[in-house]
Amino acid sequence: MVGILAVVVIGAVYIAFSQFQQSRQSARGAQGDGPVPVVAAAAKLADVPVYLDGVGTTRALNTVTVRPQVDGKLISVLYTEGEDVKRGQVLARIDPTTYQAQYDQAVAKKAQDEATLANAKIDLERYTKLAASNSIARQQLDTQISMVAQLEAQLKVDQAIIDNARAILDYTSIIAPLDGRTGIRQVDEGNIVHASDATGIVVITQIRPMSIFFTLPQQQLSDVNKAFAKGALMVEALGADNKTVVDRGKLQVVDNQVDQTTGTVKLKAEFPNTETQLWPGQFVNVRMLVDMLKQVVVVPTSAVQRGPGGTFVYLVSADSTVSVQPVTVAQQDETQSVIVRGLNANARVATSGFARLSAGAKVVVTNAEDVPAVTTTPTGPRRGRRQDGQQGGQQGSQQGSQQGSQQGSQQGSQQGSQQGSQQGSQQGSQQGGQRRERTNAPAGPSQ
Repeated sequence: MVGILAVVVIGAVYIAFSQFQQSRQSARGAQGDGPVPVVAAAAKLADVPVYLDGVGTTRALNTVTVRPQVDGKLISVLYTEGEDVKRGQVLARIDPTTYQAQYDQAVAKKAQDEATLANAKIDLERYTKLAASNSIARQQLDTQISMVAQLEAQLKVDQAIIDNARAILDYTSIIAPLDGRTGIRQVDEGNIVHASDATGIVVITQIRPMSIFFTLPQQQLSDVNKAFAKGALMVEALGADNKTVVDRGKLQVVDNQVDQTTGTVKLKAEFPNTETQLWPGQFVNVRMLVDMLKQVVVVPTSAVQRGPGGTFVYLVSADSTVSVQPVTVAQQDETQSVIVRGLNANARVATSGFARLSAGAKVVVTNAEDVPAVTTTPTGPRRGRRQDGQQGGQQGSQQGSQQGSQQGSQQGSQQGSQQGSQQGSQQGSQQGGQRRERTNAPAGPSQ
């Protein structure tokens, strides 16, 4: 009993699956015979910018390693790591005791020489009066004049020593040489530092503005030079998605030679980087505007197809048919293509359904969000309809035989077989007739 029930269930599932497959095949046949649904777009006139794309590396406009200029003990560090500092701001201090003493000594020495010079000048005035009355020898006066000049020169030496001592004393205060941002601290407070240290105290980078070095193929060098001769060229730094503009700058210089190993030329652009979007050392994609195409025909890039004869588009006519139109593409990106030959403005081109399109094919233009649902009503040739009726009769016979077998197992194998055969024949004939009636019914108006 259980085995018979399992056979009946499997048979019912098989019949349902067969009917589903036949419905899908009929739907495909109906869809293939009708007009092809496509999305169309109109060609239009627009101003299209011409960009040259490259890959670059950001670099700080200026980078300085701040090193001590005198030896001594680092007594204080006055900056915070990652802080923006100004030119002249004190970053650290070295113990100034010995350098202060040298400065004071130089000042005292100058004061001593000044007093000596003042006394020599008084003697010179006295000797001058005596020499006028021939009270002293002329040689003594000349010697005093030479002494005054010598002391005056000594004062200049003393002043130079003072200036040098003051400079050395000032070096004990380590200051920022430019506006920028400090990096990680290299030396901690309390360490002995030397002017010969290679690491320095800290590294300061000037990140506002920021430079980007990028390369372009040598084939594009002539276009760059031609555009650069007319004026400054705008350069855009792009984000990780290669679409978002992070910052805009201007081209500063084109290198004076081509790298023979790579066949590229190096360029430098400067960006304001007001919001610190760019960071020194990072890789970034850039594009440079070199030209602007005025009022050219553009179409969506998805409309441009390629074949053995070159690029072409499917032109949608007023009678809802398509034709193959060869076109010449000047440039294209992910969204639009510039057509320089073969297409006029306001012409409609197909942007989808290319697998089923051919010259002269009928189409129905829909919106991308409003594609018509696939109809399941068969509209194929009569031969297909006759086969559908025959298949319906066969399915009805199979279903009736199985149902008859189930009843026969309950009432007796012989009686069940007879009833199954009769019911199978009747149901097969009825289903086959109903399918023939439906398929022979006149089709509705075409859309």
